[in-house]
Amino acid sequence: MITEHALLPVKPGFEDDFMAAFERARPLIASTTGFLGLQVKRSIETPHHFLLLVSWETVQAHTEGFRGSENYETWRNLLHHLYDPFPVVEHFESIEPAATTY
Repeated sequence: MITEHALLPVKPGFEDDFMAAFERARPLIASTTGFLGLQVKRSIETPHHFLLLVSWETVQAHTEGFRGSENYETWRNLLHHLYDPFPVVEHFESIEPAATTY
């Protein structure tokens, strides 16, 4: 499993617009082959920052499957104009051992 991480710097004052647009965009990504789930979190200290965490089967499911789809074009039209600056997206994989006891 791969985790996509993106800090979404929404333009101040557009937080409600982002949240509404994201709810419209959520089914677009969820219908992608290889999509496993997502979480969106809002920063307490910087309320116009949102953290997007998406679980994928593979990096290619995201970069080729979703980003290469018509659904991505709609996603982009719904959301990308709300960011400043544009988010940096990275992919992470778990390292073993997955759990450590302290």
